[in-house]
Amino acid sequence: MKKKIVKLDINNHVYEVLVSATDLLVDVIRKQIGLTGTKKGCGQGDCGACTVLVDGEAQLSCLMLAIACEGKKITTIEGIANQETGELHPLQQAFLDHGAVQCGFCTPGMVLSSKALVDNNPTPTEEEIKHALEGNLCRCTGYVLILEAVESYVDSLAKGEV
Repeated sequence: MKKKIVKLDINNHVYEVLVSATDLLVDVIRKQIGLTGTKKGCGQGDCGACTVLVDGEAQLSCLMLAIACEGKKITTIEGIANQETGELHPLQQAFLDHGAVQCGFCTPGMVLSSKALVDNNPTPTEEEIKHALEGNLCRCTGYVLILEAVESYVDSLAKGEV
């Protein structure tokens, strides 16, 4: 199969990668770029573990062709922490503080889906948070701690603490 070099803007760094027309974004991120925070769970868009931000919107990278992402801004879980200090993003910290991480497999997708929501709607209701996370599966937490973490982050934003 013929391959093409594409430029992918991932976490504010442009990578030139050789991809085929069928290479999935999740595989390129993990195998070629080496960013393993994005998880490959079901491989068919059911679990949300592969969620990344594409132009600020939560997207399932297991359903996206890498070649189609040229010219788009992609953010993985590694890209939301402070790149200079290594300090976690306040939303990541809220997940830790509320024990919403458990095994951690779903956490990157949960965090990025939550971030996309709050970036576009800084005062979401509990129902809006639930709706934003309905494509992300977690077998460990039962979602209560995850909801608490997101609500805590939203409260911190409203108070100007972050």
